[in-house]
Amino acid sequence: MKIRFGYVSHALNLWEATPARTMTFKRYTQLGKEERDDKLKEVTLANLRTTLRILYYNVAQGIELYRMSSSIVPLATHPEVKWDFITPFKREWEELGEIVQIHNLRVSFHPNQFTLFTSPKETITVNSVSDMEYHYNMLKAMGVHESSYINIHVGGAYGDKASSLERFHENIKMLPTEIKQQMTLENDDKTYTTEETLNVCLREDIPFVFDYHHHMANLCETNLGDLLPATFKTWERTGIPPKIHISSPKGEKEFRSHSDLVDPLFLAPLMKLIKSIGQDVDFMIEAKRKDQAMLQLIEDLSKQRGIKRISGGVLEIN
Repeated sequence: MKIRFGYVSHALNLWEATPARTMTFKRYTQLGKEERDDKLKEVTLANLRTTLRILYYNVAQGIELYRMSSSIVPLATHPEVKWDFITPFKREWEELGEIVQIHNLRVSFHPNQFTLFTSPKETITVNSVSDMEYHYNMLKAMGVHESSYINIHVGGAYGDKASSLERFHENIKMLPTEIKQQMTLENDDKTYTTEETLNVCLREDIPFVFDYHHHMANLCETNLGDLLPATFKTWERTGIPPKIHISSPKGEKEFRSHSDLVDPLFLAPLMKLIKSIGQDVDFMIEAKRKDQAMLQLIEDLSKQRGIKRISGGVLEIN
């Protein structure tokens, strides 16, 4: 079996490789019409070019997974700004997509915690649909919208978890079918457990992104050995390996916080379980040191018996 590794957004091994340069709405309002347009395009172009550099870096390193920044386009969903961020950069978006497809990279997006479908406020659901459309339109501009996914959490409990879950199933109907087809759900560290999230995924036919650190911080009654194979099966319709989020606690008192690197000892029970199942999986590293943490973890794991590094970002487990 194989495990592919990836990381989130910023490549720390590259000079000034932030794909998330921004422009605040306050700054936007201080500029004239032409200056506003020019600044939006300037920042977006810089982020697109940095993303291109990162993809080339990933290809050179043999890294096949990458989570793109949600902040490539500044003010893309602001109700007073919404602008055409596709047409002016048609070639740039297509170039990103070409690299993804030629090198068979797995790219994804992860909108922020405010993109959710459990809220009793319709405005939040409407804004969440808008944000999902923004991410989907970026994937579509790259031509990878049928093979890439947008990951979110179930949402808040609002004092009544059962009612909130039913609200999720109702509110998700507002999301266009083609976008829902490309969404995934992740268990969180405080509210919705692995089992609860899995039940939502099964009901809605949504692939489950399992977060091991969140699971350990928010345990459920059912044993992980019984749950994990079920989470893997939610990916069967996609034709790609299940994805698992990997990080480790900053400390006992800050258990939910991500550390700079990933502790192989913290992962040991998960690694043993995955090996027993024999399923190829993809690990998305969410440690603070980004690509550096990912490369260090690959190096650490490759020193263990029965684990062989077969490329820059892939391990084989016997």
